[in-house]
Amino acid sequence: MKLAEQFEMDEKYDEAYAEYRKELPHKSGDIELLTKLAHLALILEKKEDAKAYYSKILEIDPANILAHEQLVDIYQSEDKYRYYLLRGNMHALLQQMSYAKSDYKKAIDHAQDNQEALPARYLYASVCENEEKYQEAIDAYLRIADDDEKNPIPYLKLAELYEKTEGIISSIQILERGLKEGQFQEFEEILAGYHIRNSQPAKALELTKNDLTKARALMDLNRNDEAYEILNRVKEQFKTQPLMHSLLAQYYFQKGMKNEAFEEINEFEKLAPNSPLIYQMRALIYEEAGDSFNEHLNWGKYNLLKGEKEVALNEYLTAYQFDNKNAELIETIASQFEGLKDQTKACEFWEKLVELEPKNSNALQKLAIFRDSIGDYQGALDYLDKLKEADPRNQFVAENYARFQERAENGGGIASFFKSIFGKRMG
Repeated sequence: MKLAEQFEMDEKYDEAYAEYRKELPHKSGDIELLTKLAHLALILEKKEDAKAYYSKILEIDPANILAHEQLVDIYQSEDKYRYYLLRGNMHALLQQMSYAKSDYKKAIDHAQDNQEALPARYLYASVCENEEKYQEAIDAYLRIADDDEKNPIPYLKLAELYEKTEGIISSIQILERGLKEGQFQEFEEILAGYHIRNSQPAKALELTKNDLTKARALMDLNRNDEAYEILNRVKEQFKTQPLMHSLLAQYYFQKGMKNEAFEEINEFEKLAPNSPLIYQMRALIYEEAGDSFNEHLNWGKYNLLKGEKEVALNEYLTAYQFDNKNAELIETIASQFEGLKDQTKACEFWEKLVELEPKNSNALQKLAIFRDSIGDYQGALDYLDKLKEADPRNQFVAENYARFQERAENGGGIASFFKSIFGKRMG
């Protein structure tokens, strides 16, 4: 390598190129070496070699901007299809999606035939999908399905997009088309899942060969004992799959076996700890048992995981009506109000928490900050004093006590105004 670098520095490019090539069999995946070879190939007007080296770089590092730029320059005058395809990729890497889409469309226009155009069509459809321009993506994938008829991907993409736009029935129809025209037998299981979600368990049962899907369909058909027979038979086989435990929990719930249902929900939670279904199942059991506090508490957790923060807060507030001494719930409510930027309501619940837990450091600090923010400097100091007593080594106290004390002594806001007025009159 050193000899090659010396030749390059001396502008002896032929010799440098030859020396670098000697290293290639031992370092075929070395991007730095490939870049040097590609650069020298361009200098020596070995354009085909340069193409090969830059293309190899992209195989190893698809996000390599330099390789894209050089190939774009090379293909500009000799192959418009590749030129626009590579330029589109480069713009996509730079997050310039409108330019990328334009380039992919031009690549499609310059393709020699439909087969050559397919990579550009896939990329164009993907950009449309990521931009949530679903109808454009659907149109692109429909064309791809016509031209790439042996590939199941466009049908699967269309099923996802139709569910977001036209509804699940359109998803089922496009998958049925793929099953019929493309002979994609794997679509039977996918279709079974769609049929269950579309409240058509009988159709799902006709298609599926999966025992868990069969059990789920049978439950939806109120054939619970048949479903349980399957689940009991395959329990060991599928014990690491969350669906197994959710189906068993559903069966036990329907049979009124609350404790067994909770056990299966706990097993489900171990395998899918962030699933909203955990709390939905618990909420339903508590509702059936007449436990309103835990029912609404779990609906709150369910909606929070679903991203419905205001709905979750309403559920938590309802739970609070059934137990207003639950410190964990009160802290959750305060935090939710904070998340919704309602500091006044948040502090109302931080105060309730301090009533229950006078040495709760988090609540005391929150209240001190809030009192300070509204100009109640003495109130802020009072809470800081309580925090200091509860947690003598608290870092927030150490960093802010002097400032809070000074403000309280000097007054501020409304208090300062009245002090200045009445102070002058008394003088």
